[in-house]
Amino acid sequence: QKAGSNPGRSRQKAKGTHFSISEYISIVVVDLLQELTDIDTLHESEEGAEVLIDALLEGQVVALMVQNMERLDETVKEEADGVYNTLGKEKMAECFSKAVLCVRKTASGLSLQVWFWKDPAKMPFDANKLYCSEILVFKRHNPTTAEEQEMMENLFDALCSCLMLPANRDRFLRGEGLQLMNLMLREKKMSRVSALKVLDYGMIGPEGSDNCHKFVDILGLRTIFPLFMKTPKKMKKVGISDKEHEGLLCSDALFSPAAAFSLFLCCSSVDRLMELHFKYLEAVQLADKRIEGEKHDMVRRGEIIDDAMDDEFYLRRLDAGLFVLQLVCYIMVEICNAGVPQLQQRVHQILNLRGGSVKIVRHIMREYAENIGDGKSEEFKESEQKRILELLENF
Repeated sequence: QKAGSNPGRSRQKAKGTHFSISEYISIVVVDLLQELTDIDTLHESEEGAEVLIDALLEGQVVALMVQNMERLDETVKEEADGVYNTLGKEKMAECFSKAVLCVRKTASGLSLQVWFWKDPAKMPFDANKLYCSEILVFKRHNPTTAEEQEMMENLFDALCSCLMLPANRDRFLRGEGLQLMNLMLREKKMSRVSALKVLDYGMIGPEGSDNCHKFVDILGLRTIFPLFMKTPKKMKKVGISDKEHEGLLCSDALFSPAAAFSLFLCCSSVDRLMELHFKYLEAVQLADKRIEGEKHDMVRRGEIIDDAMDDEFYLRRLDAGLFVLQLVCYIMVEICNAGVPQLQQRVHQILNLRGGSVKIVRHIMREYAENIGDGKSEEFKESEQKRILELLENF
């Protein structure tokens, strides 16, 4: 059948099914294509696999698949399975990803993208939506233009906004969002940075604790560890600073005590943590020196430093590196309370060798505890403050 023609809908039902004969035939064809593009089958002959995929694309397979998915009713299990099989296989998904990247050049790419976005709020979340999201968020391909990169970042930002609602963190867990983000981190594409940000939003607060444990279960720390040990050189090329990257990684580790403990069992991880401590301590001390100079000038001019101005100075300190420093110090006191004497000894040893101070770490953490507030319930604030003070007693 030619792409673009109208197949219509035969009302004759296939025997023993809830859908028409034409739909039944189309689903059988999809199953055949699924077998032909099975990843194990294609690995038997990679050269032949490329020829097959190129031939399918040349034969407008994307347009035909989109046309077929448009007429399938996803509320009927058999037809929903047909959509799943269309999207679900890795090589077919690669075809679709290529089509999205060519969206400005081909009508089939445009029709595919339109299908992805069709009435998403009207249908419940299912495996088909998950596959659509994987293709839309550039799981295996980098965006090719600045506009496509902006679209990718907007998609991730929308997901982060959704995760600000506590109830959505559970939906994110059930929808295997953690597994998808972990795959993106492993792919080493431009989406890796945004995936870190999503993990940050997904694991925050008491409502994100199940996500923290799940992330450990799916071996997410194996992915995070090399990123923590060395910031990739390409970070600046994708529009993120070392400070932002290191802050996200510390934040992801901190939200799960089990994760922090597992990540810092080896001395090399503790050494890296202490390296970050002194790096950001120096940056904050420089910012504090500049701010103190400004305060001195204001007092000399007879200006009043009110609460609003104090808040502005504090925000500037956070931006200069205090936020990352607080996270690093939090992890330090956390692992020193993990019941492993070697970890605490290593932290104190490096502090002494580099002229650091337990007193400074305690001061940073007390300041952090005092400023827990906006967006948190009073009960959470009090329990978190109490927990921090208990950790500091044994630091």
